[in-house]
Amino acid sequence: MSLKHFHLVFLAFAILCDAGLWLWIHFLPEEAARAGAAVLKPYAGLLCLVLLAYGVWYLVKKMRTIIV
Repeated sequence: MSLKHFHLVFLAFAILCDAGLWLWIHFLPEEAARAGAAVLKPYAGLLCLVLLAYGVWYLVKKMRTIIV
């Protein structure tokens, strides 16, 4: 697996983990508050959107300019 493919796999995994954290905090707020993670909800949502935007940018712009 090349480094660019590893980058895409790692990015997809990061998006899934971050989205899972946001969903957990959103749908189970009592458990998240008990764990002390309730304050992370806006940051997790924002980071998920930023990672998605970066992923789209990477696929559209950066992948075309990378040498195989």
